[in-house]
Amino acid sequence: TLPLLAMHITQLNRECLLHLFSFLDKNSRKNLAKTCHKLLEVFQDPLLWNLLNFHSPVELKKDNFLLGPALKYLSICWYSERVKVCNIEDWMKNSFQKDFCNRHENTVSDFLLDVCNRCPNLLSLTLSGCGHVTDDCILQLLKNCPKLQSLKLENCVRITDHTLEAVTLHGGSLRTLHVDFCRNVTQAGLQRVREKCPSVMLRADRSANMIPD
Repeated sequence: TLPLLAMHITQLNRECLLHLFSFLDKNSRKNLAKTCHKLLEVFQDPLLWNLLNFHSPVELKKDNFLLGPALKYLSICWYSERVKVCNIEDWMKNSFQKDFCNRHENTVSDFLLDVCNRCPNLLSLTLSGCGHVTDDCILQLLKNCPKLQSLKLENCVRITDHTLEAVTLHGGSLRTLHVDFCRNVTQAGLQRVREKCPSVMLRADRSANMIPD
């Protein structure tokens, strides 16, 4: 049983426990941390949380992870049919679609602003299917996470040339930039990045000149 297992685990030192926790998903870490104070301390160790992967906006609201200066790799990838609703231009949405989007419109952006405040050492950010993330949100990330080396945006409909301009102004450490399926960036914006940031590996598959849904 879990309590019996915890009795054996607690005989391990902190380094071994951190290594063990590193193989567990967020829910398993949280459940194990509930069994005793020593395992809760391991759960709360910043060294455990240098990488976070999320697969839907709902996961961002859970309490099964910690944000802090140790976070270096962050991925929020939403692969769902619902993403199509979020990526419809606002003026084309019906009342049902607007209501659906209103329920989680600020979830990812609010989370990323929290990352700005807590995670200055972030090295890599991947966002996919995050239709409500705005240029201003990415601007704040670039300003507050100066070590960011990789920014990969896919199917983020509200991303425009303003994000590309922010990269040229504040992406001093950036080495990789993807804006795939971001239909509101333009060829002119991409060209400015190529000219001003020649060392950045830029990819923009199916982005500029895409026809809106």
